[in-house]
Amino acid sequence: MTGLRVLATSLYLLATGAAFAEDPLPRARPEEVGLSSERLARIGETLKADIETGRIPGAVIAIARHGRLVVFDAYGWRDKAAGIPMTTDTIFNIASMTKPMTTVGALMLYERGKMLIDEPLAKYFPKFSTMRVAARDAAGEPTAETVPANRPITIQDLMRHTSGLIYGGRGNTLVHKLYPAGSSDAAREYDGPAFTDKLATLPLLHQPATVWDYGFGLDVLGLTIETIAKQSLGQYLQANLFAPLGMTDTGFSISADKAARYARPLPNDPDTGKPQARTPELTQPLKFECGGGCAASTASDYLRFAMMLLSGGRSGEARLLGPRTVAYMLSDQLGSNIKNLVGNADPTRADYGFGLGLAVRTTPGVVRMMGSLGQFSWPGASGTDWWVDPREELAVVYMSAAPGPIRWHYRQKINALVYQAIIE
Repeated sequence: MTGLRVLATSLYLLATGAAFAEDPLPRARPEEVGLSSERLARIGETLKADIETGRIPGAVIAIARHGRLVVFDAYGWRDKAAGIPMTTDTIFNIASMTKPMTTVGALMLYERGKMLIDEPLAKYFPKFSTMRVAARDAAGEPTAETVPANRPITIQDLMRHTSGLIYGGRGNTLVHKLYPAGSSDAAREYDGPAFTDKLATLPLLHQPATVWDYGFGLDVLGLTIETIAKQSLGQYLQANLFAPLGMTDTGFSISADKAARYARPLPNDPDTGKPQARTPELTQPLKFECGGGCAASTASDYLRFAMMLLSGGRSGEARLLGPRTVAYMLSDQLGSNIKNLVGNADPTRADYGFGLGLAVRTTPGVVRMMGSLGQFSWPGASGTDWWVDPREELAVVYMSAAPGPIRWHYRQKINALVYQAIIE
């Protein structure tokens, strides 16, 4: 860093009062919880080198083991073009890391007897009562012809991506071209009622409960929560999840007083050279709060959420979910009769199973990252990732504004750097 950059950084911190986030957990020395300080140092060495060569703008990483915080560090730049340094209280778009939070919100309603897992979606949105499915040609490709759905879309289908309501941006078939590209695209174009009305007119790509294929299930689940709770998804999650956990910087919009802490990606993708921007731009209002991909958060906030799940639904004295409900959420929901295309959505999660709202590791090998049986996670397209390994009592949150395929590289790299540091 040049002398001018050092001076600019110091002046920025003084002028804005920028601070490091409060620790979300009690601290411990790495060796006290079976980690090597020397080996953990490789994380910082690697990230600093990649930031220096322009691979990513910066990152924040939080690591907890046995209920203690051992790493909570910031590297690089929150906004490299403006010379604004990264701090641990930086707010990131978390994209599909929204999905597990929406699922937890729905499971709270399930525990209160206000929703059942096998209820048809049409109970809440009657226009989904007569869905049709794209017919297939001799080569198995979808056609313009349709056939009736064999059974209704259920709440469980929404949670585990077996509804047939696919993301339009993840394929080139005739059916994909009819759908919005993704969650944030839909939230910019439609309000909630218009969005559900639009989906109800489209053919499903697959018969319900036959194929895991990435799509709008969690966005529709969020709107179902709104229908039951009689409030917006953000209001509901704020009252029932974010506030009880102390997630003070998590939500579906960035207020003016927090906008200076909002991370930006590099102006151009380091591999393709194509322009990059924050998507969605949460300083501007969305037309609906999409439960599939439109929240922002910090590393410390999301670690609180991860630790709640690791603790079986509890955080301190607060009980958010029952432990049996959490165990159900974190169990594989696909089985042998559902075709598993999880790897098409994220190659780093290929060969994982899928619970409710997140991926679940069902094998010690085969997959391309380290971890134990029962490890659970679901990352975000903006460059963020997290996972929990219950067997190791390990929780990791990695935040970076690094969209594009480069995010898959860092998911594998951070996974390896964390697990190699475990020495007992």
